[in-house]
Formats: sequence, C-alpha cells, structure tokens
Amino acid sequence: MTRNVGGIDRIARIVLGLALLVGYAFNQDGAYSWLYLLGIIPLATGLIGWCPPYSLLGINTCPAKK
Repeated sequence: MTRNVGGIDRIARIVLGLALLVGYAFNQDGAYSWLYLLGIIPLATGLIGWCPPYSLLGINTCPAKK
C-alpha cells in the first residue's frame, strides 16, 4: 500500500470523519443517525494515508518524493 492521500486532502478527511462521529454522538436517537458512522471511512483513510478508490482510479495527492 503506497500512500496516495496527502496534504489538504488528508486533513479534510480527518476533520470530516471526526465531525460525522461527533454528530453521531449528539444525535444517536435519530432515524438515520447510523449514517454518521460512515465518518469512520474518511477518518481511517486520512489517518492511514491510503484510499482504495484513489488506487483504482490512479489518483495521487501526495507530493512527489525527490
């Protein structure tokens, strides 16, 4: 697994994932509150630095190594 998520993309994923999980914590009784748990996906890909769909599509937002 080569890193393919970097910089602003990684920060945005972590912030979005945390925001969704916090939303779940405050709204557990809602009808579709389980959708907030999808925040685990962007949080995990942001922390790991690898995104499976990016690999399939050939996208890489990491800066080039010199």
